[in-house]
Amino acid sequence: MTNIGIDKTNKMLLATEEEIFNKLVEADNPFRYLNEHFDFTELANLLAGCYSELGTTGIAVEKGFRALLIQFWEDYSDRQMEKALRYNIEVRWFCGFGLTENTPDHSYFGKLRKRIGAERLAEIFHKTNEAMKKKNLFGEVFTFIDASSIITKTALWDERDKAIANGEEKLKNAIINNYTADKDAKWGAKSKNNIWFGFKRHNAVDMRFGLISHVAVTPANTPDYKAVKSICPKQGMVFMDKGYDYKEADEWIISNNCIPATLRKNNNKQKNFDLDRWRSGIRMPFESTFSKQRKRAKYRSQTKVLFQCLAEAMVYNLKKAVRILPSLNIAET
Repeated sequence: MTNIGIDKTNKMLLATEEEIFNKLVEADNPFRYLNEHFDFTELANLLAGCYSELGTTGIAVEKGFRALLIQFWEDYSDRQMEKALRYNIEVRWFCGFGLTENTPDHSYFGKLRKRIGAERLAEIFHKTNEAMKKKNLFGEVFTFIDASSIITKTALWDERDKAIANGEEKLKNAIINNYTADKDAKWGAKSKNNIWFGFKRHNAVDMRFGLISHVAVTPANTPDYKAVKSICPKQGMVFMDKGYDYKEADEWIISNNCIPATLRKNNNKQKNFDLDRWRSGIRMPFESTFSKQRKRAKYRSQTKVLFQCLAEAMVYNLKKAVRILPSLNIAET
């Protein structure tokens, strides 16, 4: 009987940890590509304020940040993330844990998200986009703005029954905070048949490669056009659907040195059917950006849902960058 298999095993045991990872993590692995083309150490430095210099040394913040990226990349729960770090070689390698190094349990990830918060994550999101701009992945000429629903709860029967027992006619937005666990969520409606309870995700999508440039979250009952002010780009033409055909939205866009390319309502005197047909065709390929976003809230409260949307947008952009950059062979400037 040959002992080639045993010999190979012995050689691997004698190899350094780095050599072992190099053998086990393929060269075309997307996490390896991310590691080579994005400076996660620089991004993690933005989180230095999350931890005190006093006390015992815990898990390095960069390892935690990388784990957070993987969690949203794979849509893992906290317990699934714990297992991935423990048993998945490529995840362990990307996050910077050695082969025999202890990894955090599931309780660590909730604490990490709370430490980081939406404000710091927004800073990292925009810093990541700046790195992608240096690689020419953002055109900053055409931008598509739209909103999508985020459902925080699918059934509110218990809350409705409590409201009716207290003499309320129905569970409407004016009194819903008295009965639901998420005090920020509201009823929203796109039509008579499209009603949900939760929030709206508002994205600005750069129309060169479909990367997300800005993110905002509002309660579900907030009109779409109200979010334009917080996600409008600083230049270029902005494409939006009829839900944004309001004077306020146009004024915000123009004040940001942009040109509104809004689909006009049929009763708008400025309506030009040929122009709107062209605008609709230009933005159509980028509407899929919203269909690929998660439809349900992972957490409660508007701030935490914003954290979710920022993390998902950052991972969405990184996934696209991994696919686009090799074919373009764009060197970092």
